[in-house]
Amino acid sequence: MTQTGLRIPPAIWRGQAADILSAWGLPPDHAATTADVLTEADLMGIESHGLAMLSLYERQIQEGGANPQPEIRIVHDHAAVALIDADGGFGQTPSMLATQMAGERAETFGIAAVAIRNSNHYGAAGIYARRLAERGLIGWSTSSVWRSAIVPTGGVEPRLGTNPIAFAAPCAGQRPFLLDMATSTAAIGKLKLAERAEKSIPAGWALDRQGRPQLDPAAALLDTLLVPLGGHKGYGLATMVEILSSTLSGAAMTPLRGTPAGRHDVGHFVMAIDPALLRGSRKAFEDDMAQMMDALRATPCFDESVPVMVAGDPEYRREDERKAQGIPLPAKLGRQLRDVCERAGVPFVFEEEAVPG
Repeated sequence: MTQTGLRIPPAIWRGQAADILSAWGLPPDHAATTADVLTEADLMGIESHGLAMLSLYERQIQEGGANPQPEIRIVHDHAAVALIDADGGFGQTPSMLATQMAGERAETFGIAAVAIRNSNHYGAAGIYARRLAERGLIGWSTSSVWRSAIVPTGGVEPRLGTNPIAFAAPCAGQRPFLLDMATSTAAIGKLKLAERAEKSIPAGWALDRQGRPQLDPAAALLDTLLVPLGGHKGYGLATMVEILSSTLSGAAMTPLRGTPAGRHDVGHFVMAIDPALLRGSRKAFEDDMAQMMDALRATPCFDESVPVMVAGDPEYRREDERKAQGIPLPAKLGRQLRDVCERAGVPFVFEEEAVPG
């Protein structure tokens, strides 16, 4: 993707997002949480789930798909299990609440699960799982999405969303193991990034209506038929995520609803496990995790300049680099955000606050 050559300090990046969200009417704590999650995604290099989402969020508010001033409430509360109704708001705030609740309750009961209904896009799934791992717990996070995109194996119509799965576990002396994956071969955000960069997408990401590989990202976004990751295996995983996120929470089930006319009613699921209650101590689990991660990284590789990594390593490296040097600003994203700021009535500060790339 064409870059402006500018890098934005993370605090400025987050502040720009918070200003926009506040101008849309989000309560201050909601705007802060949402800006935090979007910025963390951009820091980790998950640009498809960072500030690039603001154009979509703006449209969702305008079209009634998202409620900027929700009244989040706990519908059911049964010790280690709870259900949250997000009242149509963006998913970051209720998901952080669910993550906090699951973490606290897992530390009491050993395991806890919190489901969310009537929500919306919640950003990068791994952020919630990572929060749990950073407090010494095993974290699990899944989400349905508001429109179908994945074609069931052998089908020619999309029926499931890209339905992400995230799993994280603490490791002694190092950052958590962090797996964050879409159940499609590529997430919709990857198509958007390819379209902005005016590049073709690889065969195996999407199909046309004849079941042939679709290489044009713009066409794939207009008529989205994504290939499930690993064929029938990804199809099964996407269905599993739908069950945990939508069927279990009571949110709208993507295969049944078509394109939503009003609020999107997305579902999420967060689970936490305290390894201490199974291993006797967290230290025993975390020490073993560290040994396993080190053994995996020590695997002989074909190219010594490309060492073996474990899930989370690439994102952590990008995060370290971007915290130190700033977040790169793609030219098209800069133009989009400038327009969003103008419509929201807030200053566009990136060009003033940027540092050379």
